Amino acid sequence: MAQHQSTRTLAAFAAEFDPKKLPDEVRQKLGWLFLDHLRVCSIGARLPWSDWSRRYVGLIGRAGNSHVLFEAATVNPQHATLLNVTFGSSFDGDDTHVGAMLHPGVAAWSAALAVGEHTGVSGSDVLAAVVAAYETIIRIGLSIQPGHFKRGFQSTGTCDGFGTAAAAGRLLFRGKDAARKIADALGIAGGHAGGLAQFYYSGGSAKRIHAAHAAEGGVAAALLAEQGYSGPNDIIEGQGGFARAYADGFNPALIEEGLGQRFHLMDVLVKSHAAAARVAAGIDGMLALREQHGFSSGDIASMALGIPKIIQGRLTNPHPVDLQAAQMCLPFSVALAAKVPLAPGAITTLGIPDYEAGLKDKSLYDIEERSTVALDDEVEAASNELSTAARVSVALRDGRKLSMLVPAPKGSPSQPFTAAEHEARFTQELSPRIGDKACAEIVAMSRDLDRLDPRWIGQALSAKR
Repeated sequence: MAQHQSTRTLAAFAAEFDPKKLPDEVRQKLGWLFLDHLRVCSIGARLPWSDWSRRYVGLIGRAGNSHVLFEAATVNPQHATLLNVTFGSSFDGDDTHVGAMLHPGVAAWSAALAVGEHTGVSGSDVLAAVVAAYETIIRIGLSIQPGHFKRGFQSTGTCDGFGTAAAAGRLLFRGKDAARKIADALGIAGGHAGGLAQFYYSGGSAKRIHAAHAAEGGVAAALLAEQGYSGPNDIIEGQGGFARAYADGFNPALIEEGLGQRFHLMDVLVKSHAAAARVAAGIDGMLALREQHGFSSGDIASMALGIPKIIQGRLTNPHPVDLQAAQMCLPFSVALAAKVPLAPGAITTLGIPDYEAGLKDKSLYDIEERSTVALDDEVEAASNELSTAARVSVALRDGRKLSMLVPAPKGSPSQPFTAAEHEARFTQELSPRIGDKACAEIVAMSRDLDRLDPRWIGQALSAKR
């Protein structure tokens, strides 16, 4: 490992990357991801656990000039990042990189906007910080999977802090020492990395703040480096570093090769449902079968789900113990998709209220009892680092047997939302809160990201709950 310089390579990229060199298709994707970030933050800000984080920051927070989204108050950039990431990650609707097994965007956007407002930098600088964060998070995640997860780590919690350290560093540090200072920030962030995956099995609400604490820690690391602290400049690849300690295998080439030319953020999935990304294809399959054949949940005699090996056990345990576990459970989610009302002419979406109601609905557990889950060779072949496939088969009480293979869910790179769908989803959520004029201006910014103005965005969204 030692011959590689992954940490310094990422730091140099964050310090030196010129956003003017971004291909048009990458800029377009980033604009869509920006709109989706604000959309999910708007939804998540109204959930109970977001209030828990507000109260927490009220106990420890200090005044600053970075906006908390949908709040009138400003706080320091560290705690603005914590709260805004909580909003965006609090219902499992935020963007996902399937292969890296993490959520990069909620940390990238939250940190860049908070620190960008704190420093008063240009929109192009904020854009560069966002790109640095996405690429840092995803590349580190890819380099350590699947051994990282097999050890019991949740990579959003372990990797997002590196990305926010890179983003904050890009906005805080200038001049010839910028890359060295960002490497220091990465070194500090790596020493604090953490996040365990037990919630997949036992439930609990702690996962709601994994991304928030990681992102906050990365911003704090950059602020500490600004004050003089240093960190190991080989924290990722070193003998006692992150990769060796946190994974059974490490591929530094996945960090270093093509950096600045190959943008892994293009492979990020945007979600339709408040569920694990690897569950989404099964949900879409059930919804599509219902739309095509007109049956209801009460018509189902039995259900069979074909899966790839990667989700076996982790996402297939029946009878979830709580809301978080339900969102991570394929059989329960597909049973829920058999019960929710369809939205004719629109995308049917499973949200937190659907899952909360489903947990109280005995009929869904009855469907689970009449269900089987088995490995499926075709599903295995269709699954990859961009998305996870599923096969949904139902036997109906009238004798019909229906089946559908879904290679990739809606919102994945191979089945993306259109520009019009992204903008419509954003406007549908935000217009009632901030008005059509502010929505139109934010959509315009998403089409020209050099115009990003963190302070204007914070003010436009302030006090809108």
